[in-house]
Amino acid sequence: MAKKVVATLKTGKGKEYSKVITMVRSPKTGAYSFKEMIAHNDHIKDAIVEVK
Repeated sequence: MAKKVVATLKTGKGKEYSKVITMVRSPKTGAYSFKEMIAHNDHIKDAIVEVK
């Protein structure tokens, strides 16, 4: 499924967006998980801070 999202981001207005993947550690178990989101290129840093 990720391939389809990435492929659509490469064409047309999709070039203005990026897929952001961050690793987040659970405070309860200490296990790591990955959070994925689509963010506008101008707001990448905001998206990374938002996930933490």
